[in-house]
Amino acid sequence: MNTPVVGVLALQGDVREHLIALAAADAVARPVRRPEELAEVDALVLPGGESTTISKLAVLFGLMEPLRARVRAGLPVYGTCAGLILLADKILDPRSGQETIGGIDMIVRRNAFGRQNESFEAAVDVKGVEGAPVEGVFIRAPWVESVGAAAEVLAEHDGHIVAVRQGNVLATSFHPELTGDHRMHALFVDMVRANRTPESL
Repeated sequence: MNTPVVGVLALQGDVREHLIALAAADAVARPVRRPEELAEVDALVLPGGESTTISKLAVLFGLMEPLRARVRAGLPVYGTCAGLILLADKILDPRSGQETIGGIDMIVRRNAFGRQNESFEAAVDVKGVEGAPVEGVFIRAPWVESVGAAAEVLAEHDGHIVAVRQGNVLATSFHPELTGDHRMHALFVDMVRANRTPESL
């Protein structure tokens, strides 16, 4: 049975949409709110929402250190919008008390594309995704200011980096879960399958 179990961090944000997209990409999708639930998944999605709120709730629920430990140990993770911020090793303009999980050698800028009323959609060519460009929904979206040598840029929009991968960790500034196009989730599920050892199948 090669159906990976992919959790969605369900502390805040658009959890339901990710669960639907992951199921459409042939994964078993589960919400994750506690450390014991995190221990049971093969991979994790960090949804959009408010990155400061998610980081504070992760600390409150006792999830921050287990998250960091599993990412360091190679857990495949996909972060969208706020999730991208959480996966950054450095934030240019952090809010007070804001922490990150880390995992990608990148510097990000919060709300870089503007406020809520400046949200927009754009076609994004993503390396590794075949066919037409991905329709990206940008809502108070961050962008990546710079990446280190270990990180691979997968997409840019308007001259700014909006999709990055480093090893088993994937991140996008935009929300693919809101469009009905599940190719980004399929790309991630393929990464998860490739990461699993024969003994775990």
